[in-house]
Amino acid sequence: MTVLGASLLEDRVAFTVWAPRCRSVDVVVEGRRPEPLTPGEGGLYQVTLARVAPGAGYHYRLDGVRFRPDPASRWQPEGVHGASVVVDPGRFMWTDQDFRGVAPADLVFYELHVGTFTPTGTFEAIIPYLGAIADLGVTALQLMPIAEFPGSRNWGYDGVHLFAPQSTYGGPRGLRRLVDACHACGLSVFLDVVYNHLGPEGNYLAEYGPYFTDRAATRWGPAVNFDGEGSPGVRRHIVDNGRAWVREFHIDGFRLDAVHAIHDASPVHILTEFAPRPRAPGGASTLSRNLTTTTGASCCRPATAGSASTRCGRTTSTTRSATGSPARRSATTPTSPATVTSRAR
Repeated sequence: MTVLGASLLEDRVAFTVWAPRCRSVDVVVEGRRPEPLTPGEGGLYQVTLARVAPGAGYHYRLDGVRFRPDPASRWQPEGVHGASVVVDPGRFMWTDQDFRGVAPADLVFYELHVGTFTPTGTFEAIIPYLGAIADLGVTALQLMPIAEFPGSRNWGYDGVHLFAPQSTYGGPRGLRRLVDACHACGLSVFLDVVYNHLGPEGNYLAEYGPYFTDRAATRWGPAVNFDGEGSPGVRRHIVDNGRAWVREFHIDGFRLDAVHAIHDASPVHILTEFAPRPRAPGGASTLSRNLTTTTGASCCRPATAGSASTRCGRTTSTTRSATGSPARRSATTPTSPATVTSRAR
């Protein structure tokens, strides 16, 4: 399946963007002349260019006049209005091959705001504290929204580049280092993602396609178009976003913010479509709902009971009693309205 954004193909880069509202789309790589993308089925534009290296900055030129970042950019080092940057996910050397996640029944969350958890406010600055977090009995780190937002610090709920880890937090490499270190400590990593609206500043999506609808609204801005004209492309953007976090960053699960504000009258609700998609091939998917609250939803990958894990250089194993409960549990655990087993790697 074609991947949205800039994808490395050995010595070439494939640029793919969904832009049904544009008459033409060119990609302008820094230091090179504009190259036209070829229009295809369903509003997709594509072109593959040679001699484009990781780290190259680029914009899309819409209709020959407007220079905009990539809606599926993986890195925005100059912020929400700046150039997008080509990223090679394969350059990072992962060490978490033996990590198999945490069973849903054993999840004990520590919710964390990256920008304020440490004085430095970066992904990597969290790493020295992971051992202490794990020793509390926590089994999963839940990061508040990290999709690129305007400014250097923010709650994160006004992100606009859903595929790009916040640049001031350390960008893609910083997030990969944090996730890899969490897995070494036996901690799963969940992302808080916002799919009911996007922030106002740096939000250029409407220039590309019908991402928003006037048939519904949220308290924070226009509702995302999940069921109107052109919605298949919007739904793909969201589903592919989940896939990218899992495939490229080894994210273990998601908290979906304010699912009551996701308006979708389609035969298949976007949450039902999203739930199994982020998992790796061969992963099982089950869905159960708790209707006592509507603030969010969690998606996670399962783990095998009794499997060993490495906690920050210390090898531990999960043991179970005759009832199947883990021998060591926190006194309190968070609740969520939906739990989705979405991935086994």
